[in-house]
Amino acid sequence: MKKTILKLVAVSTLALSLVAITAPQSKASAATTHQVTAGDTLWLIGKKHGVPVKTLMSVNKKSSHLLLVGEKLTIPESLSSADRDLLARLVHAEAKGEPYAGKVAVATVVLNRVDSSLFPNNVKDVIYQNVQGAYAFTPVQNGTINQPADAEAKEAVKEALAYRGMGHKSLYFYNPKTAKSDWIKTRKVTLTIGNHRFAK
Repeated sequence: MKKTILKLVAVSTLALSLVAITAPQSKASAATTHQVTAGDTLWLIGKKHGVPVKTLMSVNKKSSHLLLVGEKLTIPESLSSADRDLLARLVHAEAKGEPYAGKVAVATVVLNRVDSSLFPNNVKDVIYQNVQGAYAFTPVQNGTINQPADAEAKEAVKEALAYRGMGHKSLYFYNPKTAKSDWIKTRKVTLTIGNHRFAK
């Protein structure tokens, strides 16, 4: 009888240990929440969490930008930290010396490509896309993408994520002074920031 009780206790303890080990993993994939405070806007919340404003509105079933203090918003996961870091490193390498708005626009081009049926559907594959032996982005070709991103590039990625799905739908950018492709110059220019022209 005593041995049976000890076996039951051991089995119960083991079962509880397994539950304790596996429980946090299911919580990790869940969306987080944000409690609205005075001064919050959907734009600021989207930028802080790196989530598109359009997605915030959709997930939280909002038809307007009105927020109430104390309201709890669901914050869905947008990009993994690895993808954010990769995108920030690309922005840092591609737009070094360019205005902040140009850095946001470079990140936006990558996100627009992810959302376009003409390109791969994730950040890593867009950045490392190789067509006929050439990479789409010079920093991948020359290795500067491996340099760490600075704070401004990281902030530009957050802003581009909040802005995702809005704007000019630019899919390309180039420096007209150094671009060797005649084809890129045939694309419709959407805007010019610093030394870069953005096009679709």
